[in-house]
Amino acid sequence: MSARASRRRLPVAGLALLALLLPACAGLPTSGDVAVGLQLGESPQDVDVLPVASGPIAGAGPEEIVEGFLEAGITTSDNWDTAREFLAPPLQRSWRPSEGVSIDVGPEARTLSSSVADDEVEKADSAEVQVQLDLVASVDESGAYSGAPGASTVPFALERMDDGEWRITQAPDGIVIDETRFPNVYEGYPLQWFDASWSRLVPDVRWFPRRQSPATTVTQALVSGTPAEWLDPAVQTAFPADVQLAQDAVPLTGQVAEVALTRPATGLDPTTLSRMRTQLQATLKAAGVNVSQVRFSVDGRTIDAGVVELADTPPDVGTLVLQDGAFGRIIGDEISPLPAISEEIVAIPQRILAIDVAADDSHAAVQLDDRHVYLVGEGSRDELDARPGLVEPSLDPYGYVWSVPAGSPQAVQAWGSDVVAHDVANAWPSASSISDIRVSADGARVAAVIGVGGQQWVVVAAVVRDSAGLPTELGDVKQVTQLVEPSTGLVWLGSDRVAVLAAPSSPKLLVQTVGGPGSSETAPSDAVSIAGARTAAGVRILGSTGQLFAHAGSAWREVAEGVSVLATRAGE
Repeated sequence: MSARASRRRLPVAGLALLALLLPACAGLPTSGDVAVGLQLGESPQDVDVLPVASGPIAGAGPEEIVEGFLEAGITTSDNWDTAREFLAPPLQRSWRPSEGVSIDVGPEARTLSSSVADDEVEKADSAEVQVQLDLVASVDESGAYSGAPGASTVPFALERMDDGEWRITQAPDGIVIDETRFPNVYEGYPLQWFDASWSRLVPDVRWFPRRQSPATTVTQALVSGTPAEWLDPAVQTAFPADVQLAQDAVPLTGQVAEVALTRPATGLDPTTLSRMRTQLQATLKAAGVNVSQVRFSVDGRTIDAGVVELADTPPDVGTLVLQDGAFGRIIGDEISPLPAISEEIVAIPQRILAIDVAADDSHAAVQLDDRHVYLVGEGSRDELDARPGLVEPSLDPYGYVWSVPAGSPQAVQAWGSDVVAHDVANAWPSASSISDIRVSADGARVAAVIGVGGQQWVVVAAVVRDSAGLPTELGDVKQVTQLVEPSTGLVWLGSDRVAVLAAPSSPKLLVQTVGGPGSSETAPSDAVSIAGARTAAGVRILGSTGQLFAHAGSAWREVAEGVSVLATRAGE
């Protein structure tokens, strides 16, 4: 075989028709940091017509076979049967496309290198082809998404078959997909796990090939799977390890998901069965499956299972502002006060920097212009944290106020109504600074913007609590995305996304799925703070001169002026 003889970029036009997938091996990156891309779709059941690739063309050379293999990866039907046509028979049987996905920048960044020159192909019986990739993210075998930036080289070995056609004899497991086309082939499904108290559900987004009905896919992932490693310390599953699916399909009868389980399920107590049903029903609904209930059975006999009561989700109460000496919910041109705390807040003589209101409106964490943090309730105002340089505080659903100095990210404290500081251990051990901290609505996760080695990162971590709900420590840090500009605000959007206001040179709103890609859009030019919501459309941004902005389609419109503080709500 001759020395490396040709090197060229993959032709963009040839790949545009068929979504650009490349098999990846077990050695391809399956861990790292999330990169900004596209956000999750609303309804996995409404699957667009998926692209269909063609098989090998007669007389194609080694490079053309690899290119066709790349294209054929887009067709996931029949376990990537079309892609297997490019493989020699032994590899057809052993290749595992579901091993994982490596997501790269795109065809314009890929190069193809062959060990056989074009004018030597007719005489050769074997060849090696390498594809160089510029990776941005990856999905592992369990469907967990993480960033994997950097260069990677994927090798292929080919041989001429008895019929004279070239086929691939060595190819890595898995596939590689262009980041812009990844959502055309894969869909994000939020698996639901219970928190430590069995009272709240916590999402864990996993990515699987798009199908007309994801009921079987997500049920298998939940029943047989485990939480993401970073989230595991804060969550648990109701499904015992010895209970598995008895069938490889979850049929839907009307709006009822029929789930056949193995025999150990017959010995489970009613509470466990009810938790299992609650967890699976919530997962199916979050995945967009049109189900009203889950029905368990063993050997064809139905198992009675109830549902457990979960902590109430607070209503979406709109935008909270401090405006012209009034605090409360802004409705048109008026401010509707919060009975328990509005009077206490407007009576504060010092300038207020931040207000985070509890989900039930009973109290608020307030930061004044000396950056000290206070707990304000009906008829009370208690100083909690007077350490210098504190970032804006965050309330959690258990009533604890989280506070941390910007220059000491490991010094996180949680303050309860007893006005006692409790240290939260293992907080951002590698960070040198922190600018934002927000606890999720379920209380099982905390997001932050931290500085590490001169870089700014959005990160999350699991929150470990004791039996009373007191946060005691954080789990390992999960990097979500890197920031180019400094952050001026961090909020949660719904249960599985965070939004970051990045400024000052060119303000951007970054919306990032925790465990998935994200999106970016231009923010108002003088944006200084942000408030979260259940959806991206509910995001509010405050300008430096008191203008309040809301989404108007793809643009921003001013909805109020004279606002001195845009308040946040616990969990948002």
